[in-house]
Amino acid sequence: MERAIAVTKVEDIFEKYRNTPISKLLEYHNLNRTFEDYKSAELLVGMCMDHRKHLHIPDNFSYIIRSGGANLRFSEFKVSFAIAVGGVQHIAVLGHTNCGMVQLKHKKKEFISGLVERGGWTPEMAEAHFVQNAPIFGIDNEIDFVLEEVKRLRLQYPNALVAPMLYKVEDNKLYLLREDSE
Repeated sequence: MERAIAVTKVEDIFEKYRNTPISKLLEYHNLNRTFEDYKSAELLVGMCMDHRKHLHIPDNFSYIIRSGGANLRFSEFKVSFAIAVGGVQHIAVLGHTNCGMVQLKHKKKEFISGLVERGGWTPEMAEAHFVQNAPIFGIDNEIDFVLEEVKRLRLQYPNALVAPMLYKVEDNKLYLLREDSE
């Protein structure tokens, strides 16, 4: 079963997301919906810090939190702020293909040498930093991680509608992720 579902027309958007800011995100980015004017954000997007991704959305439409692998575990206060003060009730979690956080454990040597060469760290400091943080920030698979992150956020914010998505860097499009119940 294909888990990443292409959105090439409005009818491809899952029913539960239609007529919501989540649908608007997909329509703006994938379907070139005409931009509307926004005075305040309607959506929170959690996405990777990767430089290859850019969302086609209007100004003021969305809060965006960028974190390696779309991992929002250490951004809960920012998520809470967007909900409590910003008034959003919709969250899109966007993983992406070819994510550098996938299989991070295999990038230890590159990580250490990069911090030594470009960061001015000692090899010992760089290795200790990697060993301490790689298990926290590394992910095995981008789709599985996004689906788990969405489950976690739904438990933490039960009144928010949280949607799992995948950004394919190959075509710069957003895909909905099918969950077990769909």
